[in-house]
Amino acid sequence: MSRDPVTLDDVRSASDRLRGVAHRTPVLRSRTLDRAAGTEVFLKCENFQRTGSFKVRGAYNAASRLRVAKGLTTYSSGNHAQAVALTARELGTTAVILMPADAPKSKMDAAAGYGAEIITYDRYTDDREALGAGLAAERDLTFVPPYDHEHVIAGQGSSALELLEDTGPLGALVVPVGGGGLIAGSATAATSLHRGIRVIGVEPEAGDDTRRSLEAGHRISVPVPHTIADGQAATIPGELTFAINQRLVETVALVTDDEIREAMHFALTRLKIVLEPSGATGLAALLCGRVRPTPRRIGVIASGGNLDL
Repeated sequence: MSRDPVTLDDVRSASDRLRGVAHRTPVLRSRTLDRAAGTEVFLKCENFQRTGSFKVRGAYNAASRLRVAKGLTTYSSGNHAQAVALTARELGTTAVILMPADAPKSKMDAAAGYGAEIITYDRYTDDREALGAGLAAERDLTFVPPYDHEHVIAGQGSSALELLEDTGPLGALVVPVGGGGLIAGSATAATSLHRGIRVIGVEPEAGDDTRRSLEAGHRISVPVPHTIADGQAATIPGELTFAINQRLVETVALVTDDEIREAMHFALTRLKIVLEPSGATGLAALLCGRVRPTPRRIGVIASGGNLDL
């Protein structure tokens, strides 16, 4: 039998490598949230992670294993940009980041604040993959993929590993889906640790490329989504992430931008935490009753809190 591209041992190895670099983020409990959702909810708060999102887990786990003498590069709408910028600083090198011109200014400023050089592009007309490949070749930089790489996926999965270590068995795990790295790593960890756990993805209604792809049985591309959830504005799942998610993810729920806003408001006013739109989609799915049947204990990854006020 061929080896799985990412295993529980890979996720555990990433967790060990991240010790002292990434925070072990808290798991939030709230009776108000439990009543609103009709179940016991365990919210993994990656909004308290360094750089404000889970992305540093995958970026550091991947880059720390690569040759980075000339510096790092990537493309990102914001959270992966910050993660690669911080990773470069941790590794004693530099970063050059391609970011959409309409990325939230707070995310752009944060990436620059970590020391990165920012180059902008038009997300609706430019080919970011071609731009990224050209930049890496021109400057001899090491490219750190935002999601479609085994070490990135393993690093992202350390979030779910920590959650399950803290909570014990859960009936389901709800995870936001962009390119698919977080849910692929999370599903790898969760299904390896607890047989029978349901892994449910959540996408914005306007950007449902993973849901369509899972239903079709192959990767499907959608136009660049116009959604408040800028961190989930992917157009097609990654090859590696899709292969993993096709095997381990039960379904993908969809939420509207208004439902995401309501979840962000609930998080701020009732839970007293700030979530960015992409970080609130899992919570939105739960509050809107998109997880059916609802298990007695459910984990939700709140993936980030980088909100431009």
